[in-house]
Amino acid sequence: MARKNLLATVTGAETPKADVAARHDYALRGASRSMMLSIDEMAENAKKMLAGETVVELDVSVLDRSFVADRIEDDDADFADLREAIREHGQSTPILVRPHPQSKGRFMIVFGHRRARVAKELGIPVRAVIKNLEDIAHIIAQGQENTARANLSFIEKALFAKKLLDMGQRKETIKSALTIDDSLLSRMLSVVETVPAPVIEAIGAAKTIGRDRWEELKKQVKSPKAAEAAIVVVASDEFRSKDVMERFNFLLAQLQTLGRKARKSARGNIDPASWESEGKTVSASYRNNGSSFNLSLKSKEAGEFGRYISSNLDALYRAFKETKIISESGD
Repeated sequence: MARKNLLATVTGAETPKADVAARHDYALRGASRSMMLSIDEMAENAKKMLAGETVVELDVSVLDRSFVADRIEDDDADFADLREAIREHGQSTPILVRPHPQSKGRFMIVFGHRRARVAKELGIPVRAVIKNLEDIAHIIAQGQENTARANLSFIEKALFAKKLLDMGQRKETIKSALTIDDSLLSRMLSVVETVPAPVIEAIGAAKTIGRDRWEELKKQVKSPKAAEAAIVVVASDEFRSKDVMERFNFLLAQLQTLGRKARKSARGNIDPASWESEGKTVSASYRNNGSSFNLSLKSKEAGEFGRYISSNLDALYRAFKETKIISESGD
């Protein structure tokens, strides 16, 4: 006699084979579904990693600086505040890195150098987003992020633009990176190409000095002699003794004073002379400083002689030109 299903004694009825198969299939589907969900999640995370949307922790030892710098110097006070904030609350904003284009297993920082430096000093990993970027995309991302967040000064942006131009980057890329137009880019480049590099380096980031003040300095150092004078000033002990934010004003004042002295000296370098006619009926005095000539007539026939000169200026000028041509030809 065939054995009955043992459960029949408990339930009073035999469980149909179809139900057993269904339950077994459900259990398998549940496990499979969990597994598939895990795989899908991992795949999605992998996609996000490739797209640069997932935050990971990296050892700062595998990080290298960006291939183009956009800062002249770090503000020690600001950096100390950032370090304390990260020490107390952690790094809330990740940095952006890209796989290093030349060194396998390393990463190049696009932006977030200061946060990476803090992590190194605190001995902690840095939170980062890894994104595959070409050089141009790197430049634009770095420029836009640091322009928006780092409060770069006018001269730092101008130097960044000049570095990119010297690297062969197109002006369209530079404008996109700094979010500026043609006019402002032209002014930036004009300043850093005119003001001597030692002067810019000595002044530093100058956070409170804007475009107009830098353009004023550019005007003051246009001549080679003024540019040399500026280099001498920034190398002086008096300049170095000034507060960082006072140095620019001190240099500008010194150059303006030198400019006034030079102009005064030029005005004083004149050639005064006089002339008197036979019988002393007309006397003349004139002053020549190279760029202007002043003639003054006096005595009895001064008015009449002056009218004669003014009415014959065309003939006198033609005679002057003919004499000059003959003199230059050597005849």
